[in-house]
Amino acid sequence: MRATQRRSGYHNNGTESLRQVTPSSKLSQTGAISTKGQVALAAWPFLNRLTNVNFRSALIFALTVCSSPVWAQGEKSINELRDALVALAPGNVDPHEAELLSVTAHTMSRRLAREYGVHGDPAIHNFLINIGAKKRGICADYTRDIGSRLKEFHFKTLVLHWGSAYAKESDENNALVVTARNQPFQDGIVLDGWRRGGRLFWCLVKNDPEYEVGRRGLLGHLGGYLRTGITAWKEDFQETAWLQDNQSPVAEPKRRR
Repeated sequence: MRATQRRSGYHNNGTESLRQVTPSSKLSQTGAISTKGQVALAAWPFLNRLTNVNFRSALIFALTVCSSPVWAQGEKSINELRDALVALAPGNVDPHEAELLSVTAHTMSRRLAREYGVHGDPAIHNFLINIGAKKRGICADYTRDIGSRLKEFHFKTLVLHWGSAYAKESDENNALVVTARNQPFQDGIVLDGWRRGGRLFWCLVKNDPEYEVGRRGLLGHLGGYLRTGITAWKEDFQETAWLQDNQSPVAEPKRRR
């Protein structure tokens, strides 16, 4: 779409062009163009070019955003999570449920970040909540809000769990964990909307490098950690019971990181 008028199938002469671009308020009673009208007409080619440049710039910017790696990575993550969910129990997990869960979790996570007013580091957003500058956006808010939406689908082949790492400590984190039916919590997939400020993070519970026992302490503060293969994620059975029932949440969200 261009900013200028669409041209008709014939060529206009100069007089016709004047009639098109000269407002009636700029004409004298005799129909001649006033001095102000002449000035405006003289400026028209410049303004027309400026409008076209600005519009083209905006269009290029919009196309750049739409085709940016951010969206490509998001679509790639959606497809890969879908496949990972199916791989939890091939032949038992419904691919359509996996697709629905993946798309919903990704889109909800980004939407919630906008609603919470998250900009940049989620830890800074937590600080703003603690001083009263923001109201919502901690990890438990993402977990509860995404979980509230996902439980509405009543999945038959996938099960929602509430995961908690370092519960009741300063660096506690909460996230959803999804398993196949009759599958242990530890074999599930973490869905964490908080960690990347609305860009959904996911991985197998056992493969989460940021929440593995041994990462904390002096070695962790120095930028390294000992791989122990022991996950810090544990199931919060009270919250899991809420996720797996058909009731709407009535309790206040946990005030957690």
